[in-house]
Amino acid sequence: MEALRALPPRQRAVIVLRYWEDLSETQTAEVLGCTVGTVKSQASKAMAKLRSALGRETVEGVIRNAHA
Repeated sequence: MEALRALPPRQRAVIVLRYWEDLSETQTAEVLGCTVGTVKSQASKAMAKLRSALGRETVEGVIRNAHA
């Protein structure tokens, strides 16, 4: 959670909506009032930061557990 809080607000919002709330890229873009391209780029940047901070396996495990 600390690594998630360290993300910039828009990146954090994209990660929460996409992976915890399980919204599609289109739905996430609608909620945030931005384009699908912005959602994709912000998700990519956020995931890179999380992987750097936590390690790839940890990030992937957290995302899998969010859907459990």
